[in-house]
Amino acid sequence: MKVSDGIAWGVAGGIGRIILRRPEHANALAHAASRALVRAIHEVLDGQPRVVVLTAEGRIFCAGGDINEFVAAGPALAALVDDVLTPLHPALHRLATAPLPIVTVVNGPVAGAGIGLALCGDFVLGAESMKLRTGYAAIGLSPDAGASYFLARRVGALRAQQWLMLSEAIDAQHCLQYGVIDYLHPDAELAAAAEALVQRLAHCASASLAGIKTLCSGLPTRDLQAHLALEKLLLVDRAGSADGREGVRAFLEKRPPQFTGK
Repeated sequence: MKVSDGIAWGVAGGIGRIILRRPEHANALAHAASRALVRAIHEVLDGQPRVVVLTAEGRIFCAGGDINEFVAAGPALAALVDDVLTPLHPALHRLATAPLPIVTVVNGPVAGAGIGLALCGDFVLGAESMKLRTGYAAIGLSPDAGASYFLARRVGALRAQQWLMLSEAIDAQHCLQYGVIDYLHPDAELAAAAEALVQRLAHCASASLAGIKTLCSGLPTRDLQAHLALEKLLLVDRAGSADGREGVRAFLEKRPPQFTGK
């Protein structure tokens, strides 16, 4: 694992891992940490993993931006924010739209930009101690890091707008109820549950998962005719692949398939 400015990352066994490691600062995205996160995202994806998991150390997943840096910036706050987001937003877009499963593990409270990190995943697992507080309006700012996009995608645009405007804390049970997170686990069981899911995804046919993500993520802008055409294109490709043939044989032979990513 590489480590820089409170971020650790690496790829091993087909699994890409990105870890927020500034627990003493609530894993806040200070300027240096945001740059390290950008590097981590690009290097992990360049390693062509089968799945990526984003986790955090400590009791808090991510408190968002580093408020101490914001205060210290004074009149230069706008320049600081611009400097942080210019590389961070493209990196987050690349992570969220990567043709592989992204798993995020929300081990505790999350706020601000941390919401974008937490909810960019295809699978979001939460601990019972987690809670979500948008926080932006409470300090006179507006969302970043995809927080408004990913929150609205999961809970609906109007509810996301209300939560963003009010900045009230939403507890874990309500996060599960409204679809902010997909699974809720006791704190002591979260890491094991996440690892089991990550290992399961890592052993799937990677191109099959990529095709599924392509089909589902493009639904809002694709009509039925275009969607059916894309389904045909992807299925014909998969039917001609080694993994496709292996999957069919394994099904008939009543054994687990051995996918190779080909």
